[in-house]
Amino acid sequence: QVHLVVSGGGLVQPGGSLRLSCAASGFPFSSATMSWVRENSRKGLEWLASVNGDGSRTTYSDSARGRFTVSRDNAKNTVYLHMDNLEFSDTAVYFCASDVVPPGWGKPRALIKSDYWGQGTRVTVSS
Repeated sequence: QVHLVVSGGGLVQPGGSLRLSCAASGFPFSSATMSWVRENSRKGLEWLASVNGDGSRTTYSDSARGRFTVSRDNAKNTVYLHMDNLEFSDTAVYFCASDVVPPGWGKPRALIKSDYWGQGTRVTVSS
């Protein structure tokens, strides 16, 4: 079965940076588009970024573009989200997911938590 273990969250000051990691197992990772989604009480679930199987294509939401970078290391079955210049509004629980279809990459699916998502890691941006 699919296992996605997310780590790297924590408390960070405004303007700071974090790198989130998602270690995957139980499915053909190298052929899977991987995505990052966050959830907070104000906005609910918000898709942020995706990377295709071989890492040659990435796509970002307006919120993420220019500040966040998604990448992957298929030798380690791991996908990353590097976040720069964090703001108060970035406070959320961050998930990685293996079943999200990003805009423009295929037939849309509902953005719903499933067993194909990790457990999430909390990022708190505070002074």
